[in-house]
Amino acid sequence: MKLTFVMAGGGSGGHVIPALAVARELRARGHSASFIGTRRGIEARLVPAEGFPIEWIEIGGLKRVGLRKTLSTLAALPWSVIQASRMLRRAKPTAVFSTGGYVAGPALLAALWLHIPIVVMEPNAVPGFTHRRLARFVERALLSFPETARWFPPGRSEVTGLPVRDEFFAAPPPRFEKPLTILITGGSQGSRTLNRAAEESWPLWRKGSVRLIHQTGWRAVRASHDREARFRDSGVPGEMHPFLDDMPRAFAEASLIVSRAGMGAVSEIAAAGRPSILVPLPTASDQHQLRNAEALQKAGAALLIPDAEFTGARLVEEVNKLADDPSRLESMAKAAKEFAPAGAAGHAARRAADILESLGAC
Repeated sequence: MKLTFVMAGGGSGGHVIPALAVARELRARGHSASFIGTRRGIEARLVPAEGFPIEWIEIGGLKRVGLRKTLSTLAALPWSVIQASRMLRRAKPTAVFSTGGYVAGPALLAALWLHIPIVVMEPNAVPGFTHRRLARFVERALLSFPETARWFPPGRSEVTGLPVRDEFFAAPPPRFEKPLTILITGGSQGSRTLNRAAEESWPLWRKGSVRLIHQTGWRAVRASHDREARFRDSGVPGEMHPFLDDMPRAFAEASLIVSRAGMGAVSEIAAAGRPSILVPLPTASDQHQLRNAEALQKAGAALLIPDAEFTGARLVEEVNKLADDPSRLESMAKAAKEFAPAGAAGHAARRAADILESLGAC
């Protein structure tokens, strides 16, 4: 029986990419999926490129955005809920599937108003603001971490993992002989903390100990045009790019990954089975990056270094310790792999359909 889903999740790749992965699986199984988004979010580029319909609402964030932006968002919320309600009435979905982000708030409130079942995919150890506030109303929560279940009603959650491209799972086992290949990435926009520490580290490495692959992010290119020239002059082997179009290739080459701790990055690290040094973004809403990193550190898959403590000297110190203990790197890689169940998108799509059938929705 054909089911109809409206996907709600936008603003960042961490919300949009998993929603797209599940939508593709739903479509492959004969169901239909459309999106609610904003024109300024990354969904405006990614969703149409995948051939899915998308309708637009106007809404901003509420967490850590400043008083003026918070008041503006609150003022716009009633109208955005009305917009979402009109869209849902037209689409007549069997369910709303949410991956979070500021788009999810109006869509889920509209779904509750119209008595439409809600399925959420919550990637973080601590649910985002919208999912946390509306947790008691969801039919099922699909999680990445077992401990996240405590935020949802008993019996309404299960661990499916976060969808990750197959190319990350196909990465060969990491190699830990010297020189270690270190991938440093703060995401597509980059991280000032990671970029600064990487540059500070250049004169500190032992000769022949490492090779660096550094994604600086587009903002870093605009801020410092000569960073790449300074890197070449430093004598440290490796490569520097504002953006890596083939991130799975970089992961496949890497022995160790230095990264922020957004769930998208953490899931890719786990899928590739790479040990990591995680530096959580301190301004991330509800400290979700810190909780993600803590979960991996507790499992023995990663080292957590607070943003304020992450310097070039600290980076070199921690990498040298790991390089001198290959057995620890191997155990970290094995522990990371356990956080990445393959086929998460298919599993999520299948469970969403099963849940609705059990409710008699079709």
